[in-house]
Amino acid sequence: MALHLATTPAANEFLAADPLALLIGMLLDQQIPMEKAFTSPAVLAERMAVSRLDAHQIADYDAEGFEAIFRQVPALHRFPAAMAKRVQAMCQGLVEQYDGNAAEVWGSAASGAELVSRVAGLPGFGAQKARIFTALLGKQFDVRPPGWRVAAGAYGEAGSHRSVADVTNAASLLKVRAFKKEQKAAAKAGAER
Repeated sequence: MALHLATTPAANEFLAADPLALLIGMLLDQQIPMEKAFTSPAVLAERMAVSRLDAHQIADYDAEGFEAIFRQVPALHRFPAAMAKRVQAMCQGLVEQYDGNAAEVWGSAASGAELVSRVAGLPGFGAQKARIFTALLGKQFDVRPPGWRVAAGAYGEAGSHRSVADVTNAASLLKVRAFKKEQKAAAKAGAER
């Protein structure tokens, strides 16, 4: 299945081929459009002059230099300094816990609950983002340890159009955006009461 998360076919192919790029895209997917978040890993690799991202290299990169890569115009995120730090921290976590192998986070998970727990244990990932990433892996990458849909919660439901996990084309992206807009409106209405 071809991905439709980034803005270009090349960036989508990069996500499909590089597990670390996929994790970084998910980490960056906050407070910016999803397509920007998932395109940034390919841009990061280009700026680092590498064909594949390496958690060890990123973890050990000079912090100021790494932030400069994020700040280079166009910036890789709306908050380049904070997100450069988060990406480095996540890569340091990958090095410490999985010898830098991003795919190992999900490759040996025995259950959906373990997968969610492993992802949530990475710096920069909370419980909700871990459930969304688990749903993305299950729905678009065939990573389906027993109980993955239950562990992913509502994000694991087939045809739910709740998150990036459900974006497979332009029409599904519009459905996900409409769902998120409804959720924000409901939250705002609830807060005003």
